Amino acid sequence: MHIRMLGPLTIWRNGVIAHLPASRKVQALFSYLAMTPRAVGRSRLCELFWDVPNDPRGELRWCLSKLRNVLDEPERHRVVTSGDMVALDLADSVVDAIEVERAAGEGMGKLVPEHLRWLLGLFAGDFMEGLEIDRSPEFNSWLTAQRRRFSAFHTAVIEHLAGILPAGSDELFPLLDKWIELAPYDGRAHIALLQALSLRGRIAECEAHLAASARLFEAEELDFSPIREAWRTLRHSSVESVHAIATVPAAPSSLIIAPPAGGALASPRASLAVMPFGDRTKEGGVRDHLADGLTHDIITRLAKLRSLFVIARGSVFALAERNVGPEEAARMLNVDYVASGTVGRQAGRLSVTVELAEARTARIVWAETFDCKADDAFLVLDEIGNRIVSSIASEIETAERNRAILKPPNSLNAWEAYHRGLWHMYRFTKADNEQAAHFFSMAARLDPTFARAHAGLSFTHWQNAFQHWADRQRETDLAFEAASRSLIVDEHDPAAHWAMGRALWLRGRQDASLAELERAIDLSPNFALGHYALSFVQSQSGDPCAAIGSSDHSRSLSPFDPLLFAMMGARAMAHVRLGEFEEAAEWALKAAARPNAHMVIQAIAAHCLALAGRVEEAKLFARIIRETLPDYNVDEFLATFRFSPDAEALFRKGAERVGLS
Repeated sequence: MHIRMLGPLTIWRNGVIAHLPASRKVQALFSYLAMTPRAVGRSRLCELFWDVPNDPRGELRWCLSKLRNVLDEPERHRVVTSGDMVALDLADSVVDAIEVERAAGEGMGKLVPEHLRWLLGLFAGDFMEGLEIDRSPEFNSWLTAQRRRFSAFHTAVIEHLAGILPAGSDELFPLLDKWIELAPYDGRAHIALLQALSLRGRIAECEAHLAASARLFEAEELDFSPIREAWRTLRHSSVESVHAIATVPAAPSSLIIAPPAGGALASPRASLAVMPFGDRTKEGGVRDHLADGLTHDIITRLAKLRSLFVIARGSVFALAERNVGPEEAARMLNVDYVASGTVGRQAGRLSVTVELAEARTARIVWAETFDCKADDAFLVLDEIGNRIVSSIASEIETAERNRAILKPPNSLNAWEAYHRGLWHMYRFTKADNEQAAHFFSMAARLDPTFARAHAGLSFTHWQNAFQHWADRQRETDLAFEAASRSLIVDEHDPAAHWAMGRALWLRGRQDASLAELERAIDLSPNFALGHYALSFVQSQSGDPCAAIGSSDHSRSLSPFDPLLFAMMGARAMAHVRLGEFEEAAEWALKAAARPNAHMVIQAIAAHCLALAGRVEEAKLFARIIRETLPDYNVDEFLATFRFSPDAEALFRKGAERVGLS
């Protein structure tokens, strides 16, 4: 079975068209179920397609029966119902929309020209062309979003294919014309067309296109100067240098806030636009501005992290007021990622949906729905905002790390070298730590004003000292020097203060360390590693209750953090100091179970289990440690940390029980 959804809905069985009823509700039901990856409740489907019918469930049964007539076969049931749930099983069918969605999810940059051409041929029109449902506003909103998304996919396929075709290919110009038709304010499309025309000596056509597109941009009050500057470069460049022009940023600069000082131009960070969240509140139909407030809060918090280039609030709200969708806005703003979502209140519940997508491919990187009681909406939204901000930052960092690791090392820029370093750093082995230091040094050499490269280098020296991989005093000094450089470059970056706080801890200056770490989270309350570092310091000789609170907060901000084992380990040590040995053992076990937990975490588990009286389990960890470090004992364990005297006595007691004394 072949199904076309990109254009008028058409279904072929063995090459013969299978006709669906003319009912728009049947087609709408099919489209929704086909694109929904899980079963949907009948009540939800009734709400979606029927406003106030006499018998919504009866009409739903009728629609499902019509779908069965077309889709099902004697030995193959594609319309699947189980109790109140309904789903479509199209695993054995070729569905154009699903094929495009799958390619986007896997990464269009990996596809060969033949595959891209095949995908391009699937676009026979808009998603479910000609389908609208009267008095079904929620479905129509979903349909509009799908059409925007597949238009962005269409554009991404064209852009990737155009980028790998030879400059003289006859296939190129129709592609570029279609690209501009689909994304008329995408500066890269205009520059690519000017480049292709100039390579063939068609200068008059370049000038004509430049004048026409300038009027188009000016009519929308968008800055055309980046495209005009690119054209000047094209006219005065040799053929060899022309090929580099496609990388020139072509965003309308009037819509973008100026990048902050500290090397953002030399080391372009990943860029993000957070589009205004839609308001789905149904109580009285009155907009209560919760959505606007949440959007503003997320933009502000993400900007404070300073790990991303975040488009200013005024720019994204201006585009939203013109009904520009997230995908189109992302191309107009020339950003790497775009976040969007909705907020709704109904019957005492608050619901927030959010998704993060790669701008150039429209691939959804992360999506989540938050649903809770709306007793105190502003407090609830503050908590949800925390989770959204930390998730967006974490998902983008992961995507950038994965992208950097696939590139040849000698082709990395400072931003990519930094993320390559992160990839190695989070593996927590001596060899990977050396590799991480190499890439952080490369990033700092390529851009000495890149604060996070220096902070990362400080982290690797900290690891060398903490894990006893090198001379502790020398590595402590190097960690401090790198953290100092990070602060000099950008004293407003929370990561710089985090690095300095950890370096000061190595030097035994706990009060100064805590002050720097407090400064990190004052600058950015969503900086999860800052909260973890506070927990780490407090757990040894500070306030153990505060350590537990900071550990919990860091994990709530970043529940899948690469340092999750350390967050749990800090909590375990705090419980030891409180005399809560069973709780300490449980948290230490969770920490040791993490895949990248290093030997120090295994040692924490051994001591905590011993103190809890779980000696056999503790001895198992002791054996694992001794297999790698035959002479390891409690003195080396205590030398790693800076425990208070009472805590040292407790850990020595645990060590005696398992032979680590």
